[in-house]
Amino acid sequence: MSTTFGLRAKPSKVAFVTGVNGISGSAIVDHLIKQPHSEWSEIIITSRSPIKSTQIDSRVRFVAIDFLRPVEEIVEQIKDLCKNVTHAFFTSYVHDNDFSILYKKNGPLFRHFLEATDLACPKLKRVVLQTGGKHYAFQYRDIKTPLVEDIPRYTGPENMFYYEQEDDLFAVQKRRNTWNYNIIRPMGIIGFSWQYLGINETLPIAQYFLVCRELGEAPRWPGNLDTWLRSETQSFAPGIADLTIWAATQDACKDEAFNHVNGDVIVWKFLWYMLADYFKAPMTNFEPPTEETKTIDMAEWAKDKRPTWEKIVAKHGGEVNSFNIAAFELMNWYIAPSGIKGSILATNAKARDFGWLRNDDTYRAWLSTMRAYENAGVLPIS
Repeated sequence: MSTTFGLRAKPSKVAFVTGVNGISGSAIVDHLIKQPHSEWSEIIITSRSPIKSTQIDSRVRFVAIDFLRPVEEIVEQIKDLCKNVTHAFFTSYVHDNDFSILYKKNGPLFRHFLEATDLACPKLKRVVLQTGGKHYAFQYRDIKTPLVEDIPRYTGPENMFYYEQEDDLFAVQKRRNTWNYNIIRPMGIIGFSWQYLGINETLPIAQYFLVCRELGEAPRWPGNLDTWLRSETQSFAPGIADLTIWAATQDACKDEAFNHVNGDVIVWKFLWYMLADYFKAPMTNFEPPTEETKTIDMAEWAKDKRPTWEKIVAKHGGEVNSFNIAAFELMNWYIAPSGIKGSILATNAKARDFGWLRNDDTYRAWLSTMRAYENAGVLPIS
């Protein structure tokens, strides 16, 4: 259709978003539905399990896909639904607290998605792969910070499945030579998700404060003095979505990888005091860590706390089944990761150079995420 000036309207785009029950996937969908229909005419979303949130937008269409199935079956399932897809966003992830075996499922997961999307989407223009800060292997090596996109890959014995995913992306893109890619690497992700397991910092920390409050105990810092004073750059999910959609729609960003961080730095010490105030935790007897302070095994701490959580939910509301020991086990890694000393910092400098300008306040992002869990009925209202 022509405009009143005789110019042909720019064709609208069609999105295909995976992992929509996760933090990043759901944030990307939220971002897309805020865009005009003239920009995005259809938003196809998928996860292995049924979607848990309701996207009230006529453009959204959901399909349940297990990307660990054979590629031929996936193509047959999506070839009609996805025939007009122009932009594919991969945020799917199969978690295991044993990082050494993550490659066993996450490698094939992306490979099958990529092969199927390449075959079933003849109008495809851009594929976006989300990986993460562990790409830089700061958990395995002493590395210069801030982390930048062109740091050489880690060559140690530990498997980094992100490299496998990237290599598959490069190979298929080169073979097809009809679409381009982006790689987005966030740091510690803050955001709401209906998934209670996996990479999720905020929910177990909130439950730790709430259980301590219920027991009348000061919420001890689970780490040591070094981690108490550690500074970090982190990533708010709506900001990740903003960068992801922006990069995927910029010609200048073709075939580029970008870090994502909020643009500021937080210190765990100050975050801890802020959360204690938010959750009204009893801090009268709180003792900051010293050089002699030993770390707390959060999974061990949590193993007998479910009855207390159930009591909290019965009195104040919340979701009983959101309390999971595995989430507290992973909290050990967030709070006191073994082998990591000093600050964990990345930079958005490359994205800034390309023209992306968003900033997010990380402390506010934590509070915003806590409120989102409360509004969803997962946490009681503080």
